[in-house]
Amino acid sequence: MKISVIGCGYLGAVHAVAMAELGHDVVGVDVDADRIALLADGKAPFFEPELDQLLERGLASGRLQFTTSPTSAADADVHFLAVGTPQKPGAHAADLTYVDAAFATILGVAKSGSLIVGKSTVPVGTAQRLAAQLPAHGETVSLAWNPEFLREGFAIKDTLEPDRLVYGVVAGDQGREDAERLDAVYHAAISTGTPRIVTDYATSELVKVSANAFLATKISFINAISEIADVAGADITALADAIGQDARIGRRFLNAGVGFGGGCLPKDIRAFAARAEELGKGSSLAFLNEVDAINLRQRQRVVDLAVEALGGSVNERRIVILGVSFKPNSDDVRDSPALDVAVQLKGLGADVVATDPEGIENARRRHPQLSYVPSLRDALRDAELVVLVTEWQEYRDIDPRDASSLVARPHIIDGRNALDPVRWRASGWTYRGMGRP
Repeated sequence: MKISVIGCGYLGAVHAVAMAELGHDVVGVDVDADRIALLADGKAPFFEPELDQLLERGLASGRLQFTTSPTSAADADVHFLAVGTPQKPGAHAADLTYVDAAFATILGVAKSGSLIVGKSTVPVGTAQRLAAQLPAHGETVSLAWNPEFLREGFAIKDTLEPDRLVYGVVAGDQGREDAERLDAVYHAAISTGTPRIVTDYATSELVKVSANAFLATKISFINAISEIADVAGADITALADAIGQDARIGRRFLNAGVGFGGGCLPKDIRAFAARAEELGKGSSLAFLNEVDAINLRQRQRVVDLAVEALGGSVNERRIVILGVSFKPNSDDVRDSPALDVAVQLKGLGADVVATDPEGIENARRRHPQLSYVPSLRDALRDAELVVLVTEWQEYRDIDPRDASSLVARPHIIDGRNALDPVRWRASGWTYRGMGRP
């Protein structure tokens, strides 16, 4: 099929590359000329495993191109809207400026009979509002909503092999036709048995934000219990193992630590709660405010543990921060708990040295006041405290005996409960986890 992807940021670039990998002819459109130039040259503007290889393959095949010109997408059969929905400045609601602009742009060039498909995470009611503009277009163009469920670090796999497909379409024959067209787009996944849910606009919009709200709640729940475990002398990891055996609960996302971050979960739960207020049902999602508060409190807990570990003051003490990206296998530092901890400790006068396999340059642009060292061994030298806040595999694999020969003081705070405390303590380290005795 001929496909366009409007917006070539994280979501859009991944989607465009994956669609070309599936055999479709794809044009990616974005207003950012520098980003388009990088993509057209086969260079991803961010780190995502496998993306560079698939990008090069798509360009070489001739099935993938990138442009700043919307008219290049005019002959596409399906147009995907994949622009960002950031948090509004000074508010919790989502900023739909980019969605509205992208929709107006593609509506101006879309041919009769084409399908516009929203992939952006939007407040419920957005698709219906946009669909109301279609009749004025004068051509037969339809709208569907197909939310994304990508995990950074696994985005290629999640696009090529999704765990479910959700279509929000209008009722009647038009909706059935639009769903069939999306079936053609995702034929490879459907042929392997991927669950497919065809529903209305509102439900499709709520599916994404509800999934994010549930995951955020589960993470903040175990972190809240870890606070109790700290004062009670309990082991939060053993507790999570025990309750995770209950099939109704499950073990995934029950790892206590410094909390969630990134460009999606924090702003999506805030926007969801804000939309509930607009709909007159703010009390229904009021609990998400506490979920957010617990999550932010975890970052302060790590800072407090660092101050405690250094005898009440971190001033002029060398602290090494392992990780600045919000999660491993990503260079995304948006709302990164790791970077937040580093900045807070710097503000308390610490000599903060941060390292990360992929996120240093993005972190440096946001917080140039921190010191960044690419080499793990160089970062560890003369450290008085090591704080693990992003659980990259290479940090999980650190040999504590080797590391102890580099640091000035073998004291580590495991902000992700990713290390074996018995092994580290046996190697002479003072180990402190989150909710671990």
